Amino acid sequence: MTLSLANILAARNSIYGTAARTPLILSPHLSALAGQDFLLKLETTQPTGAFKLRGAANAVFNLPEGTTGVTCCSTGNHGRGVAFAARARGLRAVICMSSLVPQTKIDGIEALGAEVRIKGVSQDEAQAESQRLCQAEGLAEISPFDDPFVIAGQGTIGLELFEDRPEIDMVLVPLSGGGLAAGIALAVKAISPKTRVIGISMDRGAAMHASVRAGHPVEVEEVASLADSLGGGIGLENRLSFALCRDLLDDIVLVTEAEIYHAMQTLYYEDRMVAEGASAVGIAALEAGKLPKANGPIASIITGRNVDMTAFTDIINGRDVSLGDLTIAGQPYGA
Repeated sequence: MTLSLANILAARNSIYGTAARTPLILSPHLSALAGQDFLLKLETTQPTGAFKLRGAANAVFNLPEGTTGVTCCSTGNHGRGVAFAARARGLRAVICMSSLVPQTKIDGIEALGAEVRIKGVSQDEAQAESQRLCQAEGLAEISPFDDPFVIAGQGTIGLELFEDRPEIDMVLVPLSGGGLAAGIALAVKAISPKTRVIGISMDRGAAMHASVRAGHPVEVEEVASLADSLGGGIGLENRLSFALCRDLLDDIVLVTEAEIYHAMQTLYYEDRMVAEGASAVGIAALEAGKLPKANGPIASIITGRNVDMTAFTDIINGRDVSLGDLTIAGQPYGA
């Protein structure tokens, strides 16, 4: 399927009333650091707490009549979006996840009436269970990133950015399987071709970055990360999001766990926001001096708020955080 701006415009109509039109606000602190207006797109204000509701709702609402249930693999937020949209349509939902997913995200999905199945220690293993359910139980599978309706739904963020600030020069997009980045880049390049779209990911287990460098989808080792929403592969049979990210992203920037840690503190102390590590990667790239020079406003997508609050409290209080074999040395903000 060839995606275009028309698909994104159709998605906006499809998800109206389910997904929110989210605020775009100025961060004075980050603007001073960037030397340009630095804008935060608050997908944290979605009913499910994350942008994933847009794509999930568009996919669920476009399923054929007679569909009785849906399944997907997820690191948390996509599963919550699918569960929310499936409940609105009266469908059964089974969400497949790996053991790396924080308990808070599992609890949020189950609270929406969906069934959660934990399979293995990687997204690939969770994906295999989702595909098995399609064959064994006749459920419709909704990819978290490699689905045309999901990509178009995420692209509605790009429409809103330019309706609010048509002069945006650079958009910073957290990058995982590429559904968000592909959808936003598709919208941005159709509306304002000169605007740069930069994918941002963690420097350990960044599947899309490794795939773009290799020229084809590749597998990566999945490891624990503060940006847990960005974990997982892109699928060796990727049909859509890989090519769109390869062709439309102007650059991909990687940030360290320590840089994500500090960026989460910055969002909390400077902008009073509770946000996931994945939400903070654009701020991490700015603070680390890893972004190209901007000639106008910069917009960063604050993708979600569904963070493990115990870990979050440790971060904002400057305590050490352990991620498997990696320990991030704590440091109080501003010290």
